[in-house]
Amino acid sequence: MKKRRQKRRINPVLIFFLLLICAAVMYFNQFVVPTLPVVLVATPSPTSDPEAILSQAAEQVAAGNLLRAIDLFEEGILAGQTNSAVFAELARIQILAGEYEAAKTSAQNALLMNPDNPTAQALYAWSLSFLGDILEAERVVIAALEDDPDNALAHAVYAEILVDSLRYEEGGEQSRLALELDPNSLEVHRARGYVLELTSNYEEALVSYQAALSFNDNIADLHLSLGRVYWAMGEYNEAIDEFNLSNALNPTDPLPDTYIGKIYLLIGEYAKAVQTLETALIEDSGNPIRYGNLGTAYYRNQQYDEAIEVLAVAIHGGRSEEGIEVQPLVLSEDVVEFYYLYGFALVLRLRCAEALPIFTAILDTINNETALENAEIGLERCAEIGANPPTPTPDTTGTPEAE
Repeated sequence: MKKRRQKRRINPVLIFFLLLICAAVMYFNQFVVPTLPVVLVATPSPTSDPEAILSQAAEQVAAGNLLRAIDLFEEGILAGQTNSAVFAELARIQILAGEYEAAKTSAQNALLMNPDNPTAQALYAWSLSFLGDILEAERVVIAALEDDPDNALAHAVYAEILVDSLRYEEGGEQSRLALELDPNSLEVHRARGYVLELTSNYEEALVSYQAALSFNDNIADLHLSLGRVYWAMGEYNEAIDEFNLSNALNPTDPLPDTYIGKIYLLIGEYAKAVQTLETALIEDSGNPIRYGNLGTAYYRNQQYDEAIEVLAVAIHGGRSEEGIEVQPLVLSEDVVEFYYLYGFALVLRLRCAEALPIFTAILDTINNETALENAEIGLERCAEIGANPPTPTPDTTGTPEAE
């Protein structure tokens, strides 16, 4: 007799889990998938036209947007424009923008592409001069002139190097030769103006700087130079106007605010001096000179506690609010005013123990009549305080007569 097959039993638990999985899949497809972001396959973008990029860069230079122009030049180089002339032009713009280290690198790149490019050599020398390497700058620019004796830019750069080396007559000859070779060059007129400024020929310097600006009125450094000349001529309002123009074109440069602040100190507008020199310090918080300038303004504005705080950083060193280390200023005739004003501010707060070493250091180190007289005044005032100690309340001891 044939054995009857036993019927397989259905597992209800398994069926339940299968139904649950099916329901989950249906829910995912219906409600979750539509909310997921669509992944797009990237398509190649058209390659940028290097020549168009450099054309845009030239437009930005004309508009005075030097930093944007630099970005565009670098973009053009990445897009394939890597010849010596492009790197040289980038170096020129970087120098006008005050980016001297970057300009040095760009000029070196130009020379790697073409070691016999005299313009690149001149620009390399120019960047070196701004970085303080005057001897190497002179060697390089002389080599450029040996390769191309009629290169006006090289003569202009050489003129600036020579006057920076206090060789004024030679510098004047080079600047005149540059002008004869190329009277239509911004850099040539700038160099001529620089030579005339440093030799105190301010009226002629004014004309040269204005001629340079006629080629491009949006170069911050040229407005800064023109402002210095107006300042030297006693035309303070015109100087401030030029410094403000420079500031508008290059807001991160501390020099326009520094110069404006010094003019306000000169004409006795101390509150305005404080305001502009505070801005200069923010822009260059690692520079002890900025602390000294602001401390001077605080002192003249009778803000003695603030003066002590910032002058202490200038003289003893310290750290900025951003944590930047500030190196102390070595006592010299260039910064001695910061020292005796610091000493006077300490005297006004009856802190002669701190002031005495300052005045003594001035007497031992400096050979400047005004500074020595002020140091003597400080020592005498401390002696008076020691002999007749006043009640230590603020602003009752009298302001020392700083000259």
